[in-house]
Amino acid sequence: MGFVKEFKEFAMKGNVMDMAVGVIIGGAFGKIVTSLVNDVLMPIISKCTGGVDFTNLFVNLTDDKTYSTLKAAQDAGASVFAYGSFIQNIIDFLIIALCIFLMIKGMNKLSRKKEEEPAPEEPAGPTQEELLAEIRDLLKTK
Repeated sequence: MGFVKEFKEFAMKGNVMDMAVGVIIGGAFGKIVTSLVNDVLMPIISKCTGGVDFTNLFVNLTDDKTYSTLKAAQDAGASVFAYGSFIQNIIDFLIIALCIFLMIKGMNKLSRKKEEEPAPEEPAGPTQEELLAEIRDLLKTK
């Protein structure tokens, strides 16, 4: 019974719940970035490179037979080096890394603004002259 209670306390801590939300949002964000790369950026890049279809850039490593598409080669059981897919995944990574960098940069900027806010000034204590005058007055009364 102690194990279940301990696990429940762990799972309900704020950090674990925050992490779970982050993983879920990260997964959804990954899908958005993948769609951006596959459906928006790669067609533009393909157009700029003379109609190169990156999804079908591959080298057949099995035999001398040629295949018209990567899917056809994979369906035939050929061992392929799919460097076009690799290029797309690199672009995915770079976009995600850029977004994370910008988000962290923004968060750091906000936290710096909080740190720069002036602290309320504490009332000034007595000056050295005032303290010396008090000591002199005390010595005179004795």
